[in-house]
Amino acid sequence: MPTGTLSIHSENILPIIKRWLYSEKDIFLRELISNSLDAIQKLKILQAQGIFQESTSYAIHITIDPIKKRVTISDNGIGMSSIEVEKYIAQIAFSGAEDFLQKYQTTNEKDQIIGHFGLGFYSSFMVSDTVEIQTKSYQKEEKGVFWSSSGGSTYTLEEGVRQERGTDIILHLSSESLEYLEISKLREMIRRYFLFSPIPIHLNGTQINTEEPLWMKSPKDCTDKEYHNLYHQLYPMEKDPIFWVHLNIDYPFHLQGILYFAPIEQSYIQKKGIQLYCNRVFVSDNCSDFLPEHLLLLKGIIDSPDIPLNVSRSSLQVDKTVRQLSLHISKKITDRLTQLHEANADTFFTSWKDIEVLIKWGILQEEKFYDRAKDLLFWKTTKEVWTTIEKHLEKSQEKKIFYTHLDKSNLLSLYENKEVFFAHPYLDIPIFAYLEKKQEISFQRVDGDISTFIDTSKEKSLLDTEGKSEQSRIEEFFRKALSMEVEARSLTSEEMPSLVIFPEEERRYRDYMRVSDKEGSLVRSRFIVNTNHKLVMNIFLMSKKEPVFAEELAKQLYATTLLSQKEFDLFKPEEFTKSSFKTLEKLTSML
Repeated sequence: MPTGTLSIHSENILPIIKRWLYSEKDIFLRELISNSLDAIQKLKILQAQGIFQESTSYAIHITIDPIKKRVTISDNGIGMSSIEVEKYIAQIAFSGAEDFLQKYQTTNEKDQIIGHFGLGFYSSFMVSDTVEIQTKSYQKEEKGVFWSSSGGSTYTLEEGVRQERGTDIILHLSSESLEYLEISKLREMIRRYFLFSPIPIHLNGTQINTEEPLWMKSPKDCTDKEYHNLYHQLYPMEKDPIFWVHLNIDYPFHLQGILYFAPIEQSYIQKKGIQLYCNRVFVSDNCSDFLPEHLLLLKGIIDSPDIPLNVSRSSLQVDKTVRQLSLHISKKITDRLTQLHEANADTFFTSWKDIEVLIKWGILQEEKFYDRAKDLLFWKTTKEVWTTIEKHLEKSQEKKIFYTHLDKSNLLSLYENKEVFFAHPYLDIPIFAYLEKKQEISFQRVDGDISTFIDTSKEKSLLDTEGKSEQSRIEEFFRKALSMEVEARSLTSEEMPSLVIFPEEERRYRDYMRVSDKEGSLVRSRFIVNTNHKLVMNIFLMSKKEPVFAEELAKQLYATTLLSQKEFDLFKPEEFTKSSFKTLEKLTSML
């Protein structure tokens, strides 16, 4: 019985051995079926070139023999001769696909070969004690070939029993891998990797892959229902997507796909994102190596023969092509968002809480994204309109733009004559800083300053016999009661008894640290009491009769103000609750 020693191309295999090939055993089936697809694709190329002239239909058959503990993967592709078996199987990491394409040059993208036969084949030993090959070349003068190895450095090579063109890979499963004798297990694996394969794949006589890849069709030939059906097939637990982009790129690389944008909260619930395919074979659902973070909010499928994969086809090798791909997808997304806004503004703004994350995150990550998306950077305002910075500046000559994080706030009563932006509590912290560098504008939160809202005609600045104004006495009382910086002013609004003011830059830094999960020092604040409000004056007047109770009311006012402005860092609920009970008790006793 002829035997041989495996020839290892150490310059190819050693770097792989150091980190091993595959992260999970299931990959073996993907590699072996991919090799079968390659074998069929090779024969199709020869058929198209007139070298192979038989009319034939192609298929891959996988059979499970639970008694003999075997799994067999069979194809009716190009097959191998004895010399080719020694060349492509006995020499680990020798790429049969690469060698074939060099010999039979083709420029047709449909003729792309998936992978590296010699290396992928050896993934079979992750689950097998012994692997056998029965193969016969398409060349009729060649006899069948049998090859066998138990994973050591030697193999057996002799005449085989196969009479028809093609290859059988027979896996004698190890005791640790008997789970692969379960039909349900293999069915799930085939559907995962080859659901959209162009060649029928049968498991114990039943075809598993019956789906047509929608992304291979022209967008004009696809219906909304088909797009929705594909989305729900990929992500069965989710609601309808907001929009989608059909990709069909020929230059500078070949790429097809469909990308969906779904509600953000769903993206966090279901981790599966964009699925990467290579020639309709699933590779990975982790595209973080070549897409920026804001595009990882998308879902769907990218299929390209030009994306460089590592030898195990499990991850990407980032190069110039991959970076170009990222920029191209980013441009397609902004084009689609622009189209959505122009065609259906109501739908666009109804979905804004999800869309703004994609746009604002993209602007912060990618300089070119801002240039494409700046006209899509909207804010809703207190005037109940959606506006951009440019539109706002056209109407207002002020370079200072006011904003708030609160949908409802008594503070807004001070801004009745101004247009205030409703801002995202997290994303707009860095967005405003970015825009201030790009344009001659500034942003200020509504609790940042009150200088423009002081009613000087009602200021209580008249001096008494001791040379003090009522305003200064009010400040003195509240400052002593609260042990903090207090300013008594007459504001234009009679609805606001008080507010807490924070320096804009300090508060921004605090908010940034909070978003970054870092500890930051408490920002300086000033407590403003409105002398134009009855509550403030009543508390002050009570301080002359019942100073202790007046101090309790002052503390109650300050805590309530913090609560209304959602400044929970400074708010102390235990003290507030205790003070509230005491105040209520005192008030009821006065009845």
